[in-house]
Amino acid sequence: MDQAELRALSDRAARHVLNREGTGDGRKAGWLMISTILIEAWDLYAISFLLLFIRDELHPSPAMLGLASGAVQAGALLGAVFGGWIADRLGRRRVFLATMVLFVVLAVAQAFAMNMWQLVLIRLLLGFPLGSDISTGYAYIMESMPKGKREVMGNRWQAMFGIGEIVAIIVVTIMYLSGVDHHLLWRIGLGLGAVPALVLLALRLDVPDTALALIQRGRFAQAKRVARQMFDDDLDMLPDQDYRIDRPRTRDFLKSIWSDRVRRRASVFAWISNAMQGAEFAAFGFYLPTILVITGVTGIAATNFVTAGIYVIATIGGFTAPIATPRIGHRGVARVGYGMAFVSLLLAALFLHVDWKPLVPLAAAGLMFGHYWDASNGMTIASMVAPSRYRATASGFGYIFVKLASFVSIFFFPIMFDALGVPLATVLVSLLSLTGFLAATYVLPEVYGYVEQETASERQAREGAP
Repeated sequence: MDQAELRALSDRAARHVLNREGTGDGRKAGWLMISTILIEAWDLYAISFLLLFIRDELHPSPAMLGLASGAVQAGALLGAVFGGWIADRLGRRRVFLATMVLFVVLAVAQAFAMNMWQLVLIRLLLGFPLGSDISTGYAYIMESMPKGKREVMGNRWQAMFGIGEIVAIIVVTIMYLSGVDHHLLWRIGLGLGAVPALVLLALRLDVPDTALALIQRGRFAQAKRVARQMFDDDLDMLPDQDYRIDRPRTRDFLKSIWSDRVRRRASVFAWISNAMQGAEFAAFGFYLPTILVITGVTGIAATNFVTAGIYVIATIGGFTAPIATPRIGHRGVARVGYGMAFVSLLLAALFLHVDWKPLVPLAAAGLMFGHYWDASNGMTIASMVAPSRYRATASGFGYIFVKLASFVSIFFFPIMFDALGVPLATVLVSLLSLTGFLAATYVLPEVYGYVEQETASERQAREGAP
């Protein structure tokens, strides 16, 4: 068979797999991939409860403190770009195992940082496996589970974030109340992220590559074995031997996205939504413990308890958004989430301005519940609508917007609320939520149950046919 015939055959097999019902192995693999979020949540947000202790020992400037907090986001941005690209070429399994190994090593290393520059550098490097694993994990979910179920699993990422954040709060609070030396507390808190990563690495060792990734690389014999395990399907349309299929050019990724109206509009919404939700949380939610202390709403110990309560409510939102997705679709989930976040941020700004401190945590709870809805489906949509040969690249590209917006917001928000005051800065943040709401209303087509497929015109354009 020539390359055109091989590509057509692989595309036919890919569409067949995407429409099959999954098995228990596929669901297990999906949970193992989405569980990565627990590790990311620990490392990204445990530091938000440890900033006061880091500041007391290392005495950073506000800009350096923001840089240390946002360095993981910058590293994850690079990981999202290159990790997805690598996964589309070398396969999902190699990448998600390598990222866990790197995370274990770097999570421990940051606990031994002797100054702020060392901490910033280690956290920058730590972000790379985090961003890479997210892009690879979402590609894996979209390729190992059936339609409908893969979207629900993908939308669970905010629930996983909530669980990780709650566990981080509880552990830090227990260490604080038990009298752990503050110079050790933040080091132990950051280093503990290696523990769940090590457990997840052990559980992933027997997870195979996805059938779709193998199909697109011409490894038909192994793809048939994996499809039998994940989908209870022998892929009879494929031969039992392997063939070499030319790898697609990365520069054709955006051309493929842009060639189809539904795919184009859904992807544009996903990029906008990822940026808005990333900045929305990083600006207010990430610094919530610091805001509560600085504005005098609560003390340190009380802040951790209040924040834990807020994240319990947020986690409920993270679990209910996937449940609601089959009923109201991706547009409905995004509109409800962004609408609630917009109103809650305005109320938080009002309560801070008029000094109604007891009501600030209520507004923050409303924000976080809404945020866990509006942030649930951006990555799902970006990954789901992309052609399978570019899926990890598409996941990584979509995650760039989350990480870039998060890094910028984490770095600049302390400077902004120092210059403008927390109430006015919070009003400005609410405009991000409003932008997400408008994008869900006017840009996003309903794509629940979408199954990607390459059109004949796309195939001709890619192959250079007349």
